[in-house]
Amino acid sequence: MWGPVDIPDDGREPFTDYTRWRLTCDDQGNHTWDYLSPQDVARRPQTAVDKYWLGLPLNLPSLPPAKNALEAARNGYTFYKHLQAPTGHWPGDYDGPMFLLPGLVIGSYVSGMDFAHEERLEMIRYLLNRAHHDDGGWGIHVEGPSTVFGTALNYCVMRLLGVHADHPALVKARATLHKLGGATGIPSWGKFWLSILNVYDWDGNNCIPAELWLLPEWVPIHPHRWWIHTRQVYIPMSYLYGIRFKAEDNDLILSLRQELYVQDYYSIDWPAQRDHVNEVDLYVAHHPFMTLIYGILNSYESCVLPPVRKAALARAYELIVLEDENTGYQTLGPVNKMMNLICRTHVEGRDNEVFRQHLRARRDFMWTSARGMTMLGTNGSQLWDIAFICQALVESGLAEEEENKESLVKALQWLDQCQMRENPKHYETAYRHSTKGAWPFSTKQQGYTVSDCTGEATKAVIYLQEHLDFTPKLVSKGRLCDAVDVMLSMQNSNGGFASYELIRGPQWLEWLNPAEVFSDIMIEYNYPECTTSVITALSIFRQQYPDYRTKDIERTIQSAVKWVHKAQKPEGGWYGSWGICFTYATMFALESLALVGETYATSESARRACQFLLGKQREDGGWGESYKSCELLVWTEHEQTQVVQTSWAAMALMYAQYPDPDPIERAVKMVMSRQLPDGSWAQEAIEGIFNKNVAIVYPNFKFSFTIWMLGKAHKYLENLRASKANGILNGGDKWTGHTNGNASH
Repeated sequence: MWGPVDIPDDGREPFTDYTRWRLTCDDQGNHTWDYLSPQDVARRPQTAVDKYWLGLPLNLPSLPPAKNALEAARNGYTFYKHLQAPTGHWPGDYDGPMFLLPGLVIGSYVSGMDFAHEERLEMIRYLLNRAHHDDGGWGIHVEGPSTVFGTALNYCVMRLLGVHADHPALVKARATLHKLGGATGIPSWGKFWLSILNVYDWDGNNCIPAELWLLPEWVPIHPHRWWIHTRQVYIPMSYLYGIRFKAEDNDLILSLRQELYVQDYYSIDWPAQRDHVNEVDLYVAHHPFMTLIYGILNSYESCVLPPVRKAALARAYELIVLEDENTGYQTLGPVNKMMNLICRTHVEGRDNEVFRQHLRARRDFMWTSARGMTMLGTNGSQLWDIAFICQALVESGLAEEEENKESLVKALQWLDQCQMRENPKHYETAYRHSTKGAWPFSTKQQGYTVSDCTGEATKAVIYLQEHLDFTPKLVSKGRLCDAVDVMLSMQNSNGGFASYELIRGPQWLEWLNPAEVFSDIMIEYNYPECTTSVITALSIFRQQYPDYRTKDIERTIQSAVKWVHKAQKPEGGWYGSWGICFTYATMFALESLALVGETYATSESARRACQFLLGKQREDGGWGESYKSCELLVWTEHEQTQVVQTSWAAMALMYAQYPDPDPIERAVKMVMSRQLPDGSWAQEAIEGIFNKNVAIVYPNFKFSFTIWMLGKAHKYLENLRASKANGILNGGDKWTGHTNGNASH
């Protein structure tokens, strides 16, 4: 489909003219990168947003050196304002997993959906820059070691995009793949994508039965009970497996069949490869019960009843269509987005509105950075990022400074339009949770309720509208009540909150986890971050609106706090499932506990958490936790101190009203020492995680949480010194930073 390209041996220098790239952000926050013609370049100069994310110099003047934490926070926001889009939000990168770009390229290739030549070049360059320095392979994420999953799939991507097999990077990557035993040991998701590409036989896959959707809904294993990401991926997976979809043979496909394996492709015993996963890839082995189930299902495949299979495929396809229409073709995430595209194109062809809508929405996931072009983990993290910086500015007092007011009004306007005001078009028929009143992780169009995103956005809106005297009241009390209704509807029976919806299935469903590289994916789980975000949002809401569902809110908070106590680890911290790791979750936990009166002085739980964090502080005053903490479930030190995690830890201590200023002052000095002359901070280690084993970037965190911590610390330390001078400890909100110190718990 794509012709050969002649590229350098490495990707250090751009393969395109980076002065021609522009980021377009629409009113809803959808962002796309365009490569302008020479004629259009002059008519549309690059902005600071364009230049920053492309890695081009902004040439901003140096700011006056900060003499204290507040001045450092001010300098930080002086810089960060340059990265705010005209629409009010902060766009940003959201990559890290190395199995997303393969889905983009393979899915586009087999569907006949083209890329611009410049997009192809920069995707190739991205992979060159992300290849492991020592062995040339790719891992499951950008900081992980080389795996069969990452190396085989991204090798195929390079070849599809036009790189010759003799290119030095591919020679090196192929040697690593062969050293790992070749592509037969790829995990199940990789087996699936290689089968779609027709370079791995479908007989080498375990059964993916669409027939599960024909079961009565009361059956415990019915897929509507699965976690939403697993559910939405395995719907198109089951369809494509059921029809044995595969690309047509051509010279490239035939060549890849020989390049990927250490033995002749046509001599491989494919059924013997179904459970073969290389040990470097294996994170979660199949449960014995799953092995038994696969034995039954694989036997069923040999005698499948055509009418049953036909009905099952029709049901799966119906759900694919509902998902596309519910989300404006953006879908829940990039994996099922590209699988849905293949399914829709197979059934309906290319010359239609469905294909055009998928093409449009595909661009929302494609991000150009200093390293090249990649595919994002969703269509962005727009809501998540804006909610944090808004809270940071209000709590620090920077929001009230004249030069920041316009920026905050624009942010509020974006939050206003991002709230979902009705349920999905296909609500109950698509097994969706209510969205009326909720906020999503990224954009309104993507359209999925997320508990902690709704909580953080609710807090941000209340802060902006009720604690600043210059902002319009755009989000009515009624709409905030709708947000509260959604949050209350998401509490599980044990008091905790999951991510997208209620826990629907029994925990033993995890025995049926088919994906060897992800953990805890079969059902929803309660998460400390989600639970604590809801606690803080409800606590702040009832300060402002004490008359709405008073008893329900109180009962929900009390039950959630009990769950938070139970979730605390014996060492004193909380395990983070969406950020790295104990530092992240412990910050959220101590914030929520402070809002119900549990602080270092009053709560054994808070004291244990503080001591846990203090035991991890380094000599330079900072903290540094590796993504391996999430994978191994125990604190694992990073090689370097991290400004983001230092900010999380210091904020946690302040939320708990820790009485000794020394560790907080040391953290402030460390973060200030890393600040660059223009007010920014350099990107450090990866910040996010999901499914315990896949790291993902949140590059805006290095602005929102550093600014937040520094501004908060300035007030906190001032109050601490004053209270010590008076011989008292003031327990008011200036200690926790909530509502800018103007309300009491």
